[in-house]
Amino acid sequence: MTWTTEVDREQCMGSGMCAGLAPDLYRLDGATAEPVRNDIAEDERALDAADSCPALAIVVRDGPRTVGPRP
Repeated sequence: MTWTTEVDREQCMGSGMCAGLAPDLYRLDGATAEPVRNDIAEDERALDAADSCPALAIVVRDGPRTVGPRP
């Protein structure tokens, strides 16, 4: 299975939480974060990063279904 992850760069505040939790999935690019790649294998750390984002700027999808951040 493949998930898709995105960072809303207008909403991102550049805290670096995602890059700290999963540096192979997210990186800081100047003042905001971005995914290292958009299509990823299912990875609990992507969900942890989405859950931990203080700006709620990270979305993880499994096809059309949003799986992160978790409710």
